[in-house]
Amino acid sequence: MVDMDMKLSRRTLIRTMAGAGGGLLLGFRIPGALAAAVAPKPWTTPTGGEEINAWLAIDVDGTVTIRVPHTEQGQGALTSVSMMVAEELDVPWDSVQAVFADMNRHVNEGEEYIVTTTHGSQLVRHQHPHIMQAGASARERLKAAAARAWGVDRSEVAAKQGMLSARGRSAAYAEFAGAAAGIELDREPAIKPPGEWWLLGRPMPRLDAPAKADGSAHFTIDTRLEGMVYAAVKSCPVPWGGLRSYDFDAVRDRPGVIAAIEFKAVEGRTSTSDMQNGVAVVADTWYRAKTALDLMPIEWNYGAAGNVSNATQAAHARRLLEEPGEVSNEVGGDARGMIAASERTLEAEYHRPWETHARMEPINATVSVTDARVDVWSPAQNQAAPLAVVAEHLGRDTRVVFVHTGFLGGAFGGNGGGSTAVTRQAAEISRQIGRPVQVIWTREEDIMQDKQRPPVHTRLAAALGDNGLPEAFFSRAVWFNHGGVESIGPATADYSISTMPYLVPNRRHERHNVAAHIPTATHRAPGANQNGFIIEQFVDEMALAGDWDPLEWRLKMTQGLERWQRVLLKLKEVSGFTTDLPTGEGMGVAVVEDHGSICGACATVSVSRSGQLSVEKVVLVMNSGYMINPRNGAEQIEGSVCWELSHALYGGLTLADGRFVNSNFDTYNLMRMHQMPEVEVHFALSQDGWWGGMGEPGGPPTPPAVANAIYFATGKRIRSTPINRHDLNWT
Repeated sequence: MVDMDMKLSRRTLIRTMAGAGGGLLLGFRIPGALAAAVAPKPWTTPTGGEEINAWLAIDVDGTVTIRVPHTEQGQGALTSVSMMVAEELDVPWDSVQAVFADMNRHVNEGEEYIVTTTHGSQLVRHQHPHIMQAGASARERLKAAAARAWGVDRSEVAAKQGMLSARGRSAAYAEFAGAAAGIELDREPAIKPPGEWWLLGRPMPRLDAPAKADGSAHFTIDTRLEGMVYAAVKSCPVPWGGLRSYDFDAVRDRPGVIAAIEFKAVEGRTSTSDMQNGVAVVADTWYRAKTALDLMPIEWNYGAAGNVSNATQAAHARRLLEEPGEVSNEVGGDARGMIAASERTLEAEYHRPWETHARMEPINATVSVTDARVDVWSPAQNQAAPLAVVAEHLGRDTRVVFVHTGFLGGAFGGNGGGSTAVTRQAAEISRQIGRPVQVIWTREEDIMQDKQRPPVHTRLAAALGDNGLPEAFFSRAVWFNHGGVESIGPATADYSISTMPYLVPNRRHERHNVAAHIPTATHRAPGANQNGFIIEQFVDEMALAGDWDPLEWRLKMTQGLERWQRVLLKLKEVSGFTTDLPTGEGMGVAVVEDHGSICGACATVSVSRSGQLSVEKVVLVMNSGYMINPRNGAEQIEGSVCWELSHALYGGLTLADGRFVNSNFDTYNLMRMHQMPEVEVHFALSQDGWWGGMGEPGGPPTPPAVANAIYFATGKRIRSTPINRHDLNWT
């Protein structure tokens, strides 16, 4: 069942109407008096049982509590980590419950969990060895404890489904859990090869699903503390602009209003995670705080960046596309020279605009600062980050800063760095007013102050040989990034173009990095989410110019690359791809590698004579090498499709006068439920020793597959997004 130390439901109505449901123990504990002395090992209090190592404890009734150091933002971290530990520990799945690990312990006791970040599709891909090692080590320690008690060799003791046995004797794991905790192994055991898995690879339901269904799941925005107040925030609409003045006297006497707190950017620091210049109003309810803030006169100093717009950046990009850039990838001979000398060439320009994360959970943080300790609730993708940030900001020892992990209502890269700016704001307000405070950004503030996905302008060219296949390929891209490449590094900016698998003998990619005042950061499938749209459409352009079927072209140009061939052949088998459809109907394909996984997509669209687009179906084939949980894997791919389609079809931020004019979902459109296509997911796993990610790679091939399908339906090539701004009329 769901056992919560803190009865804080996500929605009070649901809490009062719904019962509990199984598999997840939420280890939240808010002390009655936050100024109470810190317990020697506070992480031992949320769950009972004997701790064998930092990852797990076993209770007398056989319940196995697995401590998960990763954030659960909808990607299945609680379930995946628990499955990996349970696989090696060998315990019944229905005896497993998950609890968020204590970040104070991690930070102050030698980083017990090694890696706590939750981004880059890396949880399973990179961290499965040490997660599974924790389960294997616990299993062998239990066997050693039983062997010692029974007077047998450890090799004689079998451990299976929570039971130990040897020479006719047997006992539950719980009987030896205490003794096992004190045993040191001569060497750590090897983890199981995939061929020996009994749990991994099976489609398992999510441990957190019942708590989310009945409303008991705790998101950080649900935090309520005794004496807590609320703050609404406005920062300068033009990033790195100044706060000229504000008139708190105009709202000071409004009901519930407590204070106004000014934020100042640190001189010389322009990290995308630092606070911007701005002001907050604090009140006894968030509504009263926001109302007073909206009524309070504020004057800003926009600075030189107040003249920047989409148009000025596009003009800058056009100039740079005429100039040589930094060469980031070159293979073979002089690709540019070959294209210039060829009689059979093609050239195109593509553009992706500014985009925002638009997480469903409003940006928030709750902080309580007292003399004895600091407590933090922050929806961060790395829960160790807000601990370090708050300790640094307040000048406090990390041992007295406690982060309470909750669920995230989406992140997509936007909550990296510990959601640092809003957490700093909450810490600063709590320090100044001496009370717990919850800061909530409005949707307008979120869109204005988010770390955005930067725009890219790309020119591509190719020379085709007598067989219609490319002999030379050239591309030049212009990226706008905060601080040049501070947030989007060169490897990310080049991803999917410089790393494309197609066997073009001569190719060259150049890049310009332009410093922008807008804070930028990774978005789900960074690099691939922009470049995949560009390169996979240009692939279709090359294929059709050379009289090739687009899918057959891809198969031809990846010959000898088994992982890619596996995906493309499976896609051909399950999608029914054809270019022979009536006008107004189309199918398109694309295949993109991202975070170690290769994903192919085939989209089916219909376009009315008047240009009304409907994406009917998307079929995807994923090769991630191995699969921990196919059920969760398919869900992650479906979510990625929704994420990328939403941006490609309806997104796009408008920058004018140094600021974004989009303010909410009326001016920054997202895909609605009725617009979501049918999604069909297949797997074509290599299982050859290589692990790929799962949370992001399903997105990048979807928009180019849709755009390629639109071309076959209408004859119109879509080289920029959002697609809904294009006239698709084919009458």
